[in-house]
Amino acid sequence: MPRWRAASGWDIQASSSTRTDRRCTLRPSQRAVIALAYLRRHDPLTQLAAGSRIAVGTAHAYVTTVVEHLAAKAPGLLDGPTRDKPDYVFVDGTLAECDRVGDGRTDYLTKHRRHGVNVQVIADPGGRTLWLPPALPGRTHDRTAARTHKIIRICERQGVPVLADLAYTGAGVWVTTPGRRPPQGEPTPTEQTLNRALSAARVPVERGIARLKSWRIFRRARCSPNRMTSITRAVLTLERHR
Repeated sequence: MPRWRAASGWDIQASSSTRTDRRCTLRPSQRAVIALAYLRRHDPLTQLAAGSRIAVGTAHAYVTTVVEHLAAKAPGLLDGPTRDKPDYVFVDGTLAECDRVGDGRTDYLTKHRRHGVNVQVIADPGGRTLWLPPALPGRTHDRTAARTHKIIRICERQGVPVLADLAYTGAGVWVTTPGRRPPQGEPTPTEQTLNRALSAARVPVERGIARLKSWRIFRRARCSPNRMTSITRAVLTLERHR
């Protein structure tokens, strides 16, 4: 398993609490490993508990403690573009599936016929994740999600251009998106060339989303969608300090 170290000096192989707690069955490093296995491989809590010879409720408490600790250390949107100063950023959305219902119909995305949450991904030109905002109900449109989190406005204030797909059409002049096909017509050769160039430029963000989905918690989470914001921020902390 890879080793992550946060910028604050907190080692993921240690617990969120550096003090000895006699009430805990496992050592801090063992608690952290359980949390990583839950996020990375999304092993069931019953399996994690059986492997460590602890109760399922105890395993749940360990995972929750570590996830909340990591989520509290997640960087904000201003930390990415301001510190790294990329020439531009990518914005794209993905569905993190959940097998439980949070807020009812708002979590159900008809396109995928799945319950889940909308996770916006802001990445640099190399595909490295800069920020993952709080999760929104799965039915939320990508453009609406970007406006809700004020992603475009903040990037404009920082002077960082945004590249996105057709889902963000109409988000503003600061966002570059492919051109739509005109009604009852075909795009001009120039428009086709620009669209191909944008599609090729967006390859890194697709790789970034695929890397994010390597955390199997995002494939089919066995938890309430209401917990996905903390999980998303925890994974962001690990990805940023990998």
